[in-house]
Amino acid sequence: METLNRQRVRALRDAGINVQCLYYRWGAGIQNSADPSVFITDSDIAIKHILDHMKYDFIVVTTDHRTFPKFRLLGYTGKFILEIQGYGPMDVAWRELTNAAPEINGHASALLHPNTPHIGTIFKTLYPHLPHFTINNCFDSDAFTYRELPRLPYPVLAWIGRIEDNKNWREFLAIGARMAVIRPDIRLWMFEDPSLSVPSEREDFERLLESDPVLRGRLTLHANVPNAKMQEMFSMIGDSGGMLVSTSKVEGGPYCVLEAMSCRCPVLATNSDGVTSAIFHNATGKLYPLGNVDLAIQEICELMYDATLREVIRLQAQYHVRTEFHPAKYAGEFIQMLHVL
Repeated sequence: METLNRQRVRALRDAGINVQCLYYRWGAGIQNSADPSVFITDSDIAIKHILDHMKYDFIVVTTDHRTFPKFRLLGYTGKFILEIQGYGPMDVAWRELTNAAPEINGHASALLHPNTPHIGTIFKTLYPHLPHFTINNCFDSDAFTYRELPRLPYPVLAWIGRIEDNKNWREFLAIGARMAVIRPDIRLWMFEDPSLSVPSEREDFERLLESDPVLRGRLTLHANVPNAKMQEMFSMIGDSGGMLVSTSKVEGGPYCVLEAMSCRCPVLATNSDGVTSAIFHNATGKLYPLGNVDLAIQEICELMYDATLREVIRLQAQYHVRTEFHPAKYAGEFIQMLHVL
């Protein structure tokens, strides 16, 4: 969320909209933000002071629908837009958005999502009376882009996420173990925030590594890498002959996919709903059915060994991000939504 907010705040400000962000508590991603109008507080007194001073016309609330009645009690009289970037598993999304009906029906003026089909279906089913808007998350591909760096002497398969079930780290390690047989020089890089791990999943993860010396000897864990540094990492992964592998069971609009594509790092992803706005199979990346490790291996090998296809995908992916996720495009569609409301 910090990456998304940082980029869209810049896009909307460039379009003449005054924007601030509020986070209830400090998180690792805040290290990337130097903006003085990023507020970090869960104090009702501090939040009321912000609301009274800024007099916002609109507040976009991401996921936390309980904010609606709370902010009303604190004196906010403007309009609310509920944004859903993703809940993980579809059954969780259905349950949460069903339980949120009193707050959504009582306070929301509109619903927003980044072209995530299953969220759109839920909105249409549960809240047909509210305006729905679909806007691709914006991405500044000029600031975050390919960097030419010294080449690694081995290919890298990368994974980004939390050590929890929906991100499906088990499938990534299963793929990595199979690829180690095909390419003994391969390396696995996993980027994570350890503080967001599910404890039981973390224990399973560490147990699996302890029992598998092949994986343990190839795996490097990268914790809380600053966002600006990731463009170098993605560029090196792409130039190594490797790729980003996204094994999620369900995704909304994952930023790591756009970041990789902008840095010419090919992406192989499960056909997990939200990624399909960025990845078109064999055009801007590769998709495989969740759980089909055999097909994932086949797609990885094709990306590694078919140099022509690999280069076409790298270049088309970068162009797709530059055009379809451009900040100016996002700002124009966002402003149009505000005009409608």
